[in-house]
Amino acid sequence: MPREDSGETLADLLERRAGDDRPGLLSEDRVWSWREYVAECRERAARLDALARKGRDGDGRAGEGQAGGGRALHVGVLFDNVPELLFLLGGAALSGHVIVALNPTRGVAELAGDADATDVDLILNDPGYADLAARVTGLRAPAGEGGRAGAPQGTGPGDLVMLIFTSGTSGRPRAVRVTQRKIAVPGTNLAALLSPQDVVYCSMPLFHSGAIMAAYAPAVASGAALVLRRRFSASGLMDDVRRYGATYLHYVGKALSYVLATPETPGDRDNTLKIAFGNEGSAAATRRFGERFGCYVIDAFGSTETAIAITPDPSGPPGCLGRLPEGVEIRDPAGGRCPPAVIENGRLLNGDEAIGELVNTRDLGLFDGYYNDPEADRERVRDGAFWSGDMAYADENGYVFFAGRGTERLRVDGENLAVAPIESAVREFPGVVEAAVYPVPDAEAGDQVMVAVVPEPPAGTGGARSAGGARSAGGGGDDAVGGWDAEAVTAFAEFLAARADLSRKALPRYVRVSAELPQTPSHKVVKRLLVAEAWRTGDPVWWRPPREPDWRRLTPEDVKQIENEFVANGREHLLER
Repeated sequence: MPREDSGETLADLLERRAGDDRPGLLSEDRVWSWREYVAECRERAARLDALARKGRDGDGRAGEGQAGGGRALHVGVLFDNVPELLFLLGGAALSGHVIVALNPTRGVAELAGDADATDVDLILNDPGYADLAARVTGLRAPAGEGGRAGAPQGTGPGDLVMLIFTSGTSGRPRAVRVTQRKIAVPGTNLAALLSPQDVVYCSMPLFHSGAIMAAYAPAVASGAALVLRRRFSASGLMDDVRRYGATYLHYVGKALSYVLATPETPGDRDNTLKIAFGNEGSAAATRRFGERFGCYVIDAFGSTETAIAITPDPSGPPGCLGRLPEGVEIRDPAGGRCPPAVIENGRLLNGDEAIGELVNTRDLGLFDGYYNDPEADRERVRDGAFWSGDMAYADENGYVFFAGRGTERLRVDGENLAVAPIESAVREFPGVVEAAVYPVPDAEAGDQVMVAVVPEPPAGTGGARSAGGARSAGGGGDDAVGGWDAEAVTAFAEFLAARADLSRKALPRYVRVSAELPQTPSHKVVKRLLVAEAWRTGDPVWWRPPREPDWRRLTPEDVKQIENEFVANGREHLLER
């Protein structure tokens, strides 16, 4: 969606709802009007002010603000999607204090490090996370001396209201500074899709930026009711849509794919849903979801940093993100502009020169920096431009196609390949619920393509549903593993080989069959884990050895032979990743 910064703040949006008696927040069987919601936020603001006035009994930590004396309290929160978290967020927006969104799925030591890095003064939590919160507090680093010197608290557009960590799919999570405007701007823009009579459904985790900016914020800005579900449920999503009369659904990552894996029913289109809005859904999943449930799916491009926005264009070529916005360029590592992509039958012919990094050369968008992380700031901001880490290419008409994250570069036999188009093709194969494409090293040079697929779950008691929808014996053995046997894998490979939009170098050397892929709570696949495991995994892996025509199950003897080739070629160090 286009971004227009009017100077409004989240505090402004909340004050606008203070006299609104329409339903505002719904959770399970409870309903708060917007007036009641804002009253709860004001009560939390007063409570945070009282905590700040008490100080921290010498528990000072170096950072950007300071509790007590009119400076900002940093409150770590460990919650599922429950109203209390949004009461605290609203309270912080109205009072100038800061909510630090901690991810409860991370380990204790990781959470303690996150809390230290963001100068958390205290942790508030769901009752179910009481033990976790206590253990995190017990592992915190010793307090520094003298407290935090910083600017006084405020509620202006550039003032800090929240810290949200990036998902960490390609590296360590980083705390992004979420200011008042960073929530208000997308909220106001997305509110154009809504009316006060709409109902927004939010089951994506609130410690992720997508749920805050594309569900909570537009509900507050428009006056539409917001429905919270404690945790995402693929099987329960459409039941919730019907129960609450939801008209707008927010998703992130693979959520739509998991819903599509549930059994179809004759009444699928009998629902109130009008719009599903999110990002990182596959082209196959967004199309199928819209067709099955009778709604319009808008898959936008974005990240926690929100420095680059590309407006979806339904009239553009299939698979495009939209047109390249003014001021956003695709650049090579040396900083030069990449030439337009040459695309024939959907296949990129000049990936070596056309694929580059998306860079905002005009400004930093809504990116207000990382918190106390100058190294991360320097990595992203160079000479006043924002380097996203996202790889893409654009055709001669300016339509942009996502190529993958910076860590997903594939170079096979001297040719640079884009990951995203291969994944899109893989997901089109019948029986594939979800997939990830990633590089594994080649024993001689460059990479080989590996794909991990999640097949359809078993249907009834008749065995697993194999690739292509056919039945297999399922359940282990060399002939059928995870519902995929040699015949199914061969059919899968032939399907990809017949695609005009894929070069022969894009065809996988290895196919991993998994019950699930490692992912963040916001349903983004953590590919670095797949890359690190390569073919050394407990999941079944099928492969087609070089110069052999047939696919077969990878054996321990095969693995030993493959890795001996790395040693023979002096590339054994690549096996250590």
